[in-house]
This record gives sequence, structure tokens and C-alpha cells, in this order.
Amino acid sequence: MILWIKKKKYRLVAILFWLIVWQIVSTMIGKEILFASPMKTVHSLLLLIRTKTFWNSIFYSCSMIALGFFCAVLIGSILAIVAYYILFIREIISFLMQVIKSIPVASFVILALLWVNLQWLPVLMSFLMVLPVFYFNVLKGILATDKKLLEMADVFQVPIGRRIRYIYLPALTPYFISACSVGLGFCWKSGVAAEVIGRPTRSIGNQLYKAKLYLLTSELFAWTFVIVILSAIFEKLVMYFIQKLIRHIVPEL
Repeated sequence: MILWIKKKKYRLVAILFWLIVWQIVSTMIGKEILFASPMKTVHSLLLLIRTKTFWNSIFYSCSMIALGFFCAVLIGSILAIVAYYILFIREIISFLMQVIKSIPVASFVILALLWVNLQWLPVLMSFLMVLPVFYFNVLKGILATDKKLLEMADVFQVPIGRRIRYIYLPALTPYFISACSVGLGFCWKSGVAAEVIGRPTRSIGNQLYKAKLYLLTSELFAWTFVIVILSAIFEKLVMYFIQKLIRHIVPEL
């Protein structure tokens, strides 16, 4: 309990420190249009919160990015399982995943504009950026399974359900949680970047682009702050439910 209080206290001090630095930099520059102050940013955020557009944009972006993330979790895990059992397929899929990892988000967005409806662009970009993360991590987790335990399971003819729960899942869990942690950050960065370039009507990215276009710097800062908060909340919620689900499925963890 004492350690938790100290951690929260230090975090609060860190936040206050960076707010002070932000205010000092803004004062030194002396032009709100170039670098908005914390107070101006908060004022713009309070004005945004009162509008229907603000909440519509949040709902749209959160739902699209979340959809892309969970699709990547599902498909990436399935591809990793297939690749584990079939070496030839593993080589084909792994090469494709390396290519996807190497291509910049901007290139993907420009190409995707030719293939998909503009409104689905954040889903596709979040999916593509997170897919390799889950594929490689899940595959590594399965490959890290103790071979001696698998041999013992073969000798005693352990049912597949028990093998998955007591052998594969404990080995896979650390890799899966790591993939979630990394992927959650990627999905928000890539999703919002896709929105800024493609500018779907109801998206946060479109609001960022408008703020930049009309030199509404404080509003631009406010939307950026909203993205950071939403990303953090989304990550906390997803990690909480995933860890709770894992503890339920694998009680000994």
C-alpha cells in the first residue's frame, strides 16, 4: 500500500514537472499560435467537450481502432497457430509479416485509399500495424513451449484441451501480454495517422487536420491530449480484461 502511494505521488510530481516545463516553453515562445499554453489548451478542451462533434469523433475513432486491434489479435493468433504446424506456410506468412512491418503507415494509407471505403481506413491501418506484432509474438510463445512437457503429454495421451490449458497457454501468456502492450500503442498511432491522411468525416484525425489547417493550435493540443488519454484508458481496460481472462483460463498463473 505504501509503495502504491509513493508510486502515485511520484507520478503526480512527474506530471506537474512537465506541465511547468510546458508553461515555461510556451512563455518563452510567447505566441499561442505556435505553442499553446496549458491553460489555453484546457480552455479549448472544455469548449470541445460541450460539442456533439467531440463525442461523435471519440466514439467513431475508438470503435474503428478497437475493431482493427481485435481483428489483428484474432487473425494474427490463428496465422501463428497455422504457421507453427506447417513450416512451409510459416515461411510464406513470416515473409509477408516482415514486409508489412517495413512499409511506412503513410504508404499503406495512400494505397488503401484505392482499395477501401474512407470510413474503414482506421480499421485497416490499425489491423495491419498490429497484425505482425501478434503473429510473431504468438508464434514465439508456441515455439517456446517445453518440448519435454509435450513428450510427456504424448506418452500419457493427454487430451488436446488439457494440453492447451496446462502446457501451451502458460508458455504463450507472457508473449501474448507483451504483444497486447505493444500492439495497443501501435493501433492508436497508426489509426489516428490514417485518419489525419484520409480524413474520415467523423474521426479524431479529421478534427486534428482542421485544427492544423485553421491554425487552431490550442485545439490541436487539446485533441492530442484527448488521444493520449483515450490510448491510455483503452490500454488499461484491454490489459485488465485480458489478464483477468487468462487467470480464469489458466488458474495457476
